[in-house]
Amino acid sequence: MSHHHHHDHSHEHHHEEVGDGWRDAEDDRPLSVARRRFLAGLGAAGVATTLGAVPAHAHDGGPARPTNPWSGRNRWYAGDHHIHTQYSPDAQYEVAQQVAKARQYGLDWVVITDHGGVAHQKFSIDQVTPDIERARSRYRDVLVYQGLEWNIPGAEHATVFLPPGKSTVDILRAFEAAYDGGVLSTPAAQGGRGLIARATSADGEPYALAALRYLEAQVLSGRTEIALMFANHPARRGVDSPHEIRNWRDAAPGVAVGMEGAPGHQAAGIPTAAGGRGTARGYYDGSPNQDSFPGYAPTATENPYRTYGGFDWMTAKVGGLWDSLLAEGRPWWVTATSDSHQVHLDTHVQGSGDHNATGSRGAPVDTGKPQVYGDYWPGFYSSTLVGADSRSYVDIMRGMQGGRVIAVHGRLIDGLNLRVRSLGEGDNRGVTIGGRTFVRRGDSVEVAIEVDLARGANFSGAVPRLAKVDLIAGPVTGPATDRDALAAPGTGVVKTFEVSRTARGTVRFTHTFRNVDTAFYLRLRGSDGNRLTSDGGPVMDVVGDADPWSDLWFYANPVFVDVV
Repeated sequence: MSHHHHHDHSHEHHHEEVGDGWRDAEDDRPLSVARRRFLAGLGAAGVATTLGAVPAHAHDGGPARPTNPWSGRNRWYAGDHHIHTQYSPDAQYEVAQQVAKARQYGLDWVVITDHGGVAHQKFSIDQVTPDIERARSRYRDVLVYQGLEWNIPGAEHATVFLPPGKSTVDILRAFEAAYDGGVLSTPAAQGGRGLIARATSADGEPYALAALRYLEAQVLSGRTEIALMFANHPARRGVDSPHEIRNWRDAAPGVAVGMEGAPGHQAAGIPTAAGGRGTARGYYDGSPNQDSFPGYAPTATENPYRTYGGFDWMTAKVGGLWDSLLAEGRPWWVTATSDSHQVHLDTHVQGSGDHNATGSRGAPVDTGKPQVYGDYWPGFYSSTLVGADSRSYVDIMRGMQGGRVIAVHGRLIDGLNLRVRSLGEGDNRGVTIGGRTFVRRGDSVEVAIEVDLARGANFSGAVPRLAKVDLIAGPVTGPATDRDALAAPGTGVVKTFEVSRTARGTVRFTHTFRNVDTAFYLRLRGSDGNRLTSDGGPVMDVVGDADPWSDLWFYANPVFVDVV
């Protein structure tokens, strides 16, 4: 994947102007009515209570300083924050194998995230650490972070990772011993702490908040420059309730910054007739259990436990849970990962090591025969593109912390340049993905989009074709009174830009929000157009019949616009 922006050709240019917020005057659909209601009545009520890293109003009454200023020279670094090795009981590869494959498939950075638990904390950390150091020396053009797939007490899993540093291993070791749900739920007689009923039971929730505050304290004390947490496959078992996500973000806003917008295990949905496992994309084939949030109630037409175009329901549903967080003004970012355990059609099987006793499965065994698995190598299908100032450990983490992130499947695009700026007296330079800017009340906001189309084949051998880009927007209405809110009724698709079948190089689109009187946010997604609902959204993936290469999407993180 190319990580530079090219501006060599422009085969398309669209310009749209819409007055009165972001609705068409004659549009009376319910979402439009909701948007009209907030435009008419809310004014700037939500602005002063937005929860971003930068306040909506500076104390002197002047505008806040924009974050993620647009430069026109974004440099994207592709990576994957969710990768397993022989030090996970259900995985098999050596660290060096995963890093070599990531490099082969175009990644600049990876995070090794073996499963937390008693054996990992006791044995695996000491074994994986020198393996990671050797991989860093051998593959100097790939940044290899050390991390953990944390069993969030009371909830699902999460990536936790730090940049290399003299205290990194000590911090991870202490964190896992004190706060991993697997350790907390294992009886003391078996080496755990025996403090909660189950890793996902609700009595674990306070430990999750304490864990995030612990990581934040390590940053504040200078033991590490930065620490990040991303919630993994958040809707898979329905155990990440909306209030837990809000609580994580509030407990440590510089650490808990996002979630997997698209889970790994994307090969799992390949039908058996096509040589696949015939299960569900992402292994999202579950249903509610005793620890699931009851608000995630599946119906015949909507099932939160399934993926939609390969993306988690929390991300894929317009006006859904992700949007409910953004509508509060909460920065909360989405990513795409491989969750690579065992790779589809690879010839290796697990080693014979006893993970419980040694913390390792041992080296994988090459059978010479392709195996039917559910995963892809890092970078083969999923990419998290991060806009960073340089290819350094801390800078890439800062890019992720600041939301300069695009989640891409199957090389649907090679890059994206978004510029959001005031056309009046506000911020005329503008900001880019993950940013926050301001506009004077009544002025206009211009959204300029440049998409670098794929310049070559993806790893299925086909050159993907972007068919459309959706501009999605909604009002920032301030903190939700209901911590389990999972809808943003004012958010909708404002404009769909069609991409010509003959387009090559870079396509450009613009849209203008006129007479802006309310804080709002906007975000972009794009599709190859192969599988769409009647209103242009992603289709619920079918268990047992979901070829990931035939339904490609990208999601870019939001921009917030304050009114001053």
